[in-house]
Amino acid sequence: MKHLNADVVVIGGGTAGMSAFRQARRHTDNVYLIEGHAFGTTCARVGCMPSKLLIAAAEARHHALHTAPFGVHLDTGSITVNGAEVMQRVRSERDRFVGFVLDDVAEWPSEKRILGQAVFLDEHTLQVGEHTRIRAERIVIATGSRAVTLPQWHELGDRLIINDDVFSWDTLPESVAVFGPGVIGLELGQALSRLGVRVKIFGRGGSLGGISDPSILQEAHAIFREELELHPDAATQVSLDPAGKVLVQWQDSQSSGSFTADYLLSAIGRTPNVDGLGLDALNIALDARGVPLADPLTMQTSLPHIFIAGDASNQLPLLHEAADQGKIAGDNAGRYPAIEQGLRRSPMAVVFSDPQIAAVGLKYSQLTERYRPEAYVIGEVSFSNQGRSRVMRVNKGRLRLYAEHNSGRFLGAEIIGPAAEHLAHLLAWAHQMNMTVPQMLNMPFYHPVIEEGLRTALRDAQAKR
Repeated sequence: MKHLNADVVVIGGGTAGMSAFRQARRHTDNVYLIEGHAFGTTCARVGCMPSKLLIAAAEARHHALHTAPFGVHLDTGSITVNGAEVMQRVRSERDRFVGFVLDDVAEWPSEKRILGQAVFLDEHTLQVGEHTRIRAERIVIATGSRAVTLPQWHELGDRLIINDDVFSWDTLPESVAVFGPGVIGLELGQALSRLGVRVKIFGRGGSLGGISDPSILQEAHAIFREELELHPDAATQVSLDPAGKVLVQWQDSQSSGSFTADYLLSAIGRTPNVDGLGLDALNIALDARGVPLADPLTMQTSLPHIFIAGDASNQLPLLHEAADQGKIAGDNAGRYPAIEQGLRRSPMAVVFSDPQIAAVGLKYSQLTERYRPEAYVIGEVSFSNQGRSRVMRVNKGRLRLYAEHNSGRFLGAEIIGPAAEHLAHLLAWAHQMNMTVPQMLNMPFYHPVIEEGLRTALRDAQAKR
């Protein structure tokens, strides 16, 4: 058994953990990084990058099948999808992105990187596998998260998959039942459908893509139902049929039926990886899910020398947030006890569906919790007749932005529509700078661009003040 003493130990080698490790090393060389599985980050291995590769392939086929309205006619009978080639590119490019991460890791001293599962023995001591015991003055928990599955689905065996498994396929299946119409389920479900896979998407409660604004949600339901078989509020029963495939029997308020699929893709959510850390050995404050509570500006838990960052923190499970949280946690662990508040940027989230979904600042649900109805105004625009959107035949969706009634300060927005990822960035910058609607209207808008739709929504908000 190896015994080590450290100034800082970071548990987890993903985006948050790597960021924390780099930052802590600015203060001390006596920093160790513990990784339980493999370096490479969730985003690069099984998250944002491989999913966008699959979406890009899906968009290529979708565009090829929809050129006729422009007067460009293709022989659609010759447009075929080679599933093996699609997945080969996904895996190849995925491995390239992972390689960049591993190159960074390889530059760190090998003796400071420890592979194995870490478990708390007490507030300062960690046991790593059967080989290492390490005493640390400060600790950063950055253990990430994992996909959730329901216990009753486990009888499906290898027919039950999560998003990680999709990117290991050698080719595309014939059919997939997607459970969970959130970010992951909607992105992968639409991409697979556009690649020719038979897909049905099931959910409970009617939610879709994380949208909270009822007007945007209604629009989203209408848009995606034009293309996908979507049952966002259905009672379901899942079993294996006699052929060993997944049988989904479902019923919602309008219809019922059954669907036989090669796989059930569970996209019902993710849970922080903190349950195996031995937190019961610590006198640390936890939330209802058993996750250590932390100050979002310092990432410090109720035990002053322990910090938490990234998906493990159960705050905002997004890569840019994980990187920021890791930087804050690592900096404070390194400089402890001289704690400083770190920069937390304006909230921004994007769903890479088509059309895209985005949210910036306060979402509608948060707005209505914090403000009385007379204290805010809503400006909106439909993209159905927006000039550049019609030119490109992407004229679907709606943007709604929220502002304080008296001051005009921009509070947030929810969007479904073309170029939502770019509109979200403009809005996030304005939100972080505490701009008002009049100030935003004073910014330049080129013609003809989709961003002119944003100006229309701003003018609508201004007229209501």
